[in-house]
Amino acid sequence: MFARFLLVACVAFGGAFNAVMAQNAPYPVKSVRLIVSYPPGGPADILARFLASGMSKELGQQVFIDNIGGANGNIGAATAARAAADGYTLFMMTSSHAANMTLYSKPGYDVVRDFAHVTNVASYPLLLVVNPSVPAKSVAELIAFGKAHPGELTFASAGTGGGAHLAGELFKSMAGVDFLHIPYKGTGPALVAVIADQVKLMFAGVSAAMPFVTEGKLRALGISSSTRLKVLPDTPTIAEAGVPGYEITSWLGISAPAGTPAPIIKTLNAAIAKVVESPAFREHLAADGAVPQVTSPAAFTKYVETEVSRWAKVIKASGAKLD
Repeated sequence: MFARFLLVACVAFGGAFNAVMAQNAPYPVKSVRLIVSYPPGGPADILARFLASGMSKELGQQVFIDNIGGANGNIGAATAARAAADGYTLFMMTSSHAANMTLYSKPGYDVVRDFAHVTNVASYPLLLVVNPSVPAKSVAELIAFGKAHPGELTFASAGTGGGAHLAGELFKSMAGVDFLHIPYKGTGPALVAVIADQVKLMFAGVSAAMPFVTEGKLRALGISSSTRLKVLPDTPTIAEAGVPGYEITSWLGISAPAGTPAPIIKTLNAAIAKVVESPAFREHLAADGAVPQVTSPAAFTKYVETEVSRWAKVIKASGAKLD
């Protein structure tokens, strides 16, 4: 009996000892997978690859991208949530994943419960652009025209539930004007539709829309961030141009499966901070009109929770569902 007790005690002690050793073991000792839940070539993928290159240098191990697209980012997110919580699987969390908590009745994961959040990385404001045929030279004039001509204005997006769609829905609710939403399969087709005057306006990424604004094919009315961009100093924020309090940005950050040890989260946070604060990375973001945002794990966790609640209100008011 004593021998059996001793054996059980040794096994239990051994398990506890191994757990402690795992917590204190050097990290990382092998390559790290960063899941991006969108196809290659998109904004999230491009940013992830630039970030992964810098992280590889800081961590001393390769950080490689694993693109797992589908279902508006849900398939990749669910895969990441089910991965081992050992720091060797990371996930690029985006504002779309926070919105998916309301857009889908069963997304397959919970962005708050199933992840340990490391840090925000960047935010991307959206540029409100209209076709030149729209007789509005400012946000205030656009609102006035919309109210005077109900049903005439349409707005394009890269798909239902995406940042451009939600930006339009938030604008509608705060400005008290109604636009008809026309979803497209991607930013490119949506911009082409606005340029061709098939749709009147759009909230688009700065880098995607600016060439057409410069060419006079689109007119920029306002930026969705809380402050003006350095690359667009003469373009007012939507808040200052007619919709007080309006602010929306598409954001991206890094998370890990829930239960990932705190020391590993701390190591990752420090490594990512060094990459994001580097001149090369900031130059890369500035070219896309993006703003770097490095936060603590606790702050990013709180931010994600706030975003889930915020978008739940907007989505429920719009009636949008993707089930």
